[in-house]
Amino acid sequence: MSDSCFLDIYGYRALVASAPVSVLSGIREDFAFFEKQWTSSAESVAVRIEIFQTEPPYDRAQHASAPVFTPRNVSFRSDGTTFLDYSGRALGIHDPQKQTFQVYSLNADLLYEVTYLFLLSQTGEFFDAHDRHRVHALCVSIASKAALVLLPMGGGKSTLGSQLLRFPDIKLLSDDSPLIDGNGKVWAFPLRIGLLPGFEGTIPPEQFRKVERMEFGPKLLMRYACFADRVIPDAEPCLLFLGSRSLRAACEISRASKSAALHSMAINCIIGIGLFQGMEFVFQRGWMEVFRKAVTALSRLRASFRLIARSEVYNLTLGRDLELNAQTLVEFIRRQVSESPSNRP
Repeated sequence: MSDSCFLDIYGYRALVASAPVSVLSGIREDFAFFEKQWTSSAESVAVRIEIFQTEPPYDRAQHASAPVFTPRNVSFRSDGTTFLDYSGRALGIHDPQKQTFQVYSLNADLLYEVTYLFLLSQTGEFFDAHDRHRVHALCVSIASKAALVLLPMGGGKSTLGSQLLRFPDIKLLSDDSPLIDGNGKVWAFPLRIGLLPGFEGTIPPEQFRKVERMEFGPKLLMRYACFADRVIPDAEPCLLFLGSRSLRAACEISRASKSAALHSMAINCIIGIGLFQGMEFVFQRGWMEVFRKAVTALSRLRASFRLIARSEVYNLTLGRDLELNAQTLVEFIRRQVSESPSNRP
């Protein structure tokens, strides 16, 4: 292996080694907030990830059985090892006993995506086990007060986030999946800011890279260095926006009920629609895993209750004008934060 990086993601430690420079640099950029100096080979890690740009060694999986089918791969198991087949184009080998994950493919974009999704899956399980839960939302902050915007997949969270960063008092916790703990406090999970093709003209070429994804086509990934100075580690809950879109030009904000907020949090946190859950890793362990997921859902419910209880809730209807959406939302957040009891003299 020519190079490696060490990640400490809220206690989940991973050592990633890769021969293809582009793959490792992509992972390193995405998880730059969590990269730490590797101090000792004896330091404990949850997983060692090795990435090989070679033909997948399918002969190692020829005796595996009991496949689990997902939209992007087929999962096989043999003697405690999981083999993830990506339509013959890539093979991932996860050995929990040895704490290793190896991924093989001739395609660099596929190597990167399989590694990225594996890390999301494993860290998601780790967070759930340690009383931190992902929310499918954009989260920004002013004056250390968090404002979360819940929107469905493809609803424009990253686009809105990139527009909000034009305002210097806006800080970022995550454009897609911040974490909340049992007290409703919000924690940063800043990876990449992903934009769909068409935004190339609005971003200098050196500030983004383009990747081809398995299911959803190309995506532009804004480099972490471009917004690293705007990231803060955590914030207290303050505002929760239930987002939707319209064909009107203007952006509209109105009061929403706590019950509506709970319904939206059920979708975006408790069930986690839109979050990569790694089901090929989760349900392969049998019915006991279903029970454990029920326990996890209760923990997510408690955290969601606390977030809602500590937040003012609003409907946010985004219009066609991206700049006007951001301007309207920033002005509203500023006003609400300044009127928050904790900010009054």
